[in-house]
Amino acid sequence: MRDESGSSPRNGPVRSWKLRCRTLDVVEIPLLMGIVNVTPDSFSDGGQFFDPADAVEQGLRLADQGADLLDIGGESTRPGAKPVDADEELRRVIPVVAALCEQTSLPISIDTSKAAVAREALAAGAEAINDVTALTGDAEMLRLAAEAGCGVCAMHARGTPRTMQQAPVYSDVVEEVAAYLADRRDALLAVGIDRQRIALDLGIGFGKTLEHNLALLSHAARFHALGCLVLIGHSRKRFIGELLGDPAADRTAGTVGVAISLAQQGVQVLRVHDVGAVRQALVLHRATTST
Repeated sequence: MRDESGSSPRNGPVRSWKLRCRTLDVVEIPLLMGIVNVTPDSFSDGGQFFDPADAVEQGLRLADQGADLLDIGGESTRPGAKPVDADEELRRVIPVVAALCEQTSLPISIDTSKAAVAREALAAGAEAINDVTALTGDAEMLRLAAEAGCGVCAMHARGTPRTMQQAPVYSDVVEEVAAYLADRRDALLAVGIDRQRIALDLGIGFGKTLEHNLALLSHAARFHALGCLVLIGHSRKRFIGELLGDPAADRTAGTVGVAISLAQQGVQVLRVHDVGAVRQALVLHRATTST
């Protein structure tokens, strides 16, 4: 990690992510974005950290495990999830963002598609906006992100959480997702957001079948051509259980296996629940891989 005065390499995949007040460098392994869901209904840990004190404790636990930044969200985006209004989302996340900004030196990302929530989170100390609608869900979000000078993650999704898994169809999922993310990258650049502040997320599980997810994950390196940081959130998702033939299986080992594959493809940021397990695996994989 370094301050805004640092320089970054221009050749090959992007190796740093500029946030609002600092820059995160990708060194030997991907940056790990630790997930803190302040929700009663998220697909993996819904309700487990709904109490603000529990959410703060989880954030600190992930920091101890080696997270590089923490992503705080107050609205579930699991398949079938119902929307949450801005007031309720603010009530859930702002105390957590404020407390973690005080109690840890890690940068905080706010996982929201609402400009009102993002604005308050930035005021409380957050340094990045992670938006599953790629900043299309709220007309104010693009302007807010540009004026704040914060990090931005734009994700591909087809449909809404309530509809996205209803028989999604693509002619070529890799090329279609790449084209969409290129369009969103250009929209962010057009309002003055620095390319080095932009991360692009393939949207694993958001309007994709098992086959679509596997195609995107196995061709993740293709997305470096977009010239921005690549961020992937595959952690504990349903495709792991589907691939293993056991929807009820513990998905930690599967999450780790995919993380290693993505690291080999140069993916710069992994959004995960199990920071400790993923970091240990990546460190050991790196140490035992000949260069």
